[in-house]
Amino acid sequence: MRHRIAAVALVVSLISWNAPALAQSGTCSGMAAGQLTSLNGFVPFEASSLWNTDISSAPLDSNSANIIDYIGSAVSLHPDFGSGTYAGQSIGIPYQIVAGTQAKVTINLGAYADESDPGPMPIPSNALIEGYPSPGSGDRHVLVLDKDGCWLYEFYHAYHQKNGSWNADSTAIWDMTIEPQRPYTWTSADAAGLPIFTGLVRYDEVAAGAINHAIRFTVPVTQQAFTPPASHWASSVTDPDAPPMGARLRLKASLDISGFSPQNQVILTALQKYGMILADNGSAIYLSGAPDSRWNNSDLHLLGAVAAADFDVVSTGPVYTNSDVPTGASPMVSAFTANPTHVAKGKAVTLNWTTSEAIYNVISPVVGPVRGNSITVHPKVTTTYTLYSTNQYGRTTACVKVSVP
Repeated sequence: MRHRIAAVALVVSLISWNAPALAQSGTCSGMAAGQLTSLNGFVPFEASSLWNTDISSAPLDSNSANIIDYIGSAVSLHPDFGSGTYAGQSIGIPYQIVAGTQAKVTINLGAYADESDPGPMPIPSNALIEGYPSPGSGDRHVLVLDKDGCWLYEFYHAYHQKNGSWNADSTAIWDMTIEPQRPYTWTSADAAGLPIFTGLVRYDEVAAGAINHAIRFTVPVTQQAFTPPASHWASSVTDPDAPPMGARLRLKASLDISGFSPQNQVILTALQKYGMILADNGSAIYLSGAPDSRWNNSDLHLLGAVAAADFDVVSTGPVYTNSDVPTGASPMVSAFTANPTHVAKGKAVTLNWTTSEAIYNVISPVVGPVRGNSITVHPKVTTTYTLYSTNQYGRTTACVKVSVP
């Protein structure tokens, strides 16, 4: 889909590192609303998600050595996040946490509209855009977590509009209470069709003493293939030694990490236990994280002592190419109704739906992602509601019209 090179250097910080506390456990609603705030121990997605699975004893990929050589065994690990700015831009991918009362706004879809989720979405007008305060024309990711609904909203190439809406070339909605998946061959706000936020290194979890999920990373060249949890490739390269999107690398347990700082030991321990998941084309083994004024950049830079040769490629599922992408039935929508279908302005209308084999459902306009099988709306004008029902094989839509005199 997209070939993106991150060429961010780290600047020196004088911030000291505090000894890590015990790891926490939390709930979605327990996250702290605001920009770059703490998740208070919450880990998105089910414990069984491939993002959250302990792969310290997972079998090696049979082609591990060749894949590492393809990436470049001497390539150094590079944290693509930190404190302060470089060339006027913050270092890392930002996020914000909002309450369920955050107003939902219209989303105008661009280049990848046919593989995107529709609005409305609860994106604040002041949402941090990747590269803030001067995001420029790069990836411009926007990540928003709804702590009360437990939904994750992600944009690629996002621009806020004067009328309050947002433009984005690609959007994805993720249900943080389950193990979600994009349809096979669909992208997301990330090239591999993955959630971005889930793989970020964040200061709050490192300070708490443990990262309990895999970490997102990039390499310059990927294969025209993907492996779970990825759903999309972004390459025409068919060399089997090139890593597929979703490839998981695990830091070797034999690597002695005791000489690193407590901060870096937390990161390296996560790479030994959960590994890192290939999510995009970019600079070689760049780890993704969120910007934070408390990062010690000079200390993070010492992670460069770790090289690609210190990793193995592990097997967590099949690798799919053009010849064997899974196929199956899209969700079935057996009913989508409104009661009543004619109402006075602002009066209550109940939308009801019955679907099967869906991973998630979205109703547009006004509503957004939904669980269950009914919701109440209050249309002020004649409105046609569209239900988008999605699973790993595709999307099915259904419409119902409510007339307002």
